[in-house]
Amino acid sequence: MIKKVKARKMGGSIGATLPREMVERLHIQEGDELVVVETPDGLLISPYDPTFDEAMAAYERGAKKYRNALRKLAE
Repeated sequence: MIKKVKARKMGGSIGATLPREMVERLHIQEGDELVVVETPDGLLISPYDPTFDEAMAAYERGAKKYRNALRKLAE
């Protein structure tokens, strides 16, 4: 489902309101934590997963340790 939303000023930040049908279908409730990831195609918003932080920390450790190998694989 694709919906257009408008960015609005919320205090010192900018926020966007999710359409009701999207919220209901994805079972998002007030107070739920969401993760926002910047991708080459835009923003990806997904429910917060406690293991996400752990996985990202593991990735960062591996990316530092094996950065030369990763660069070579990217060629």
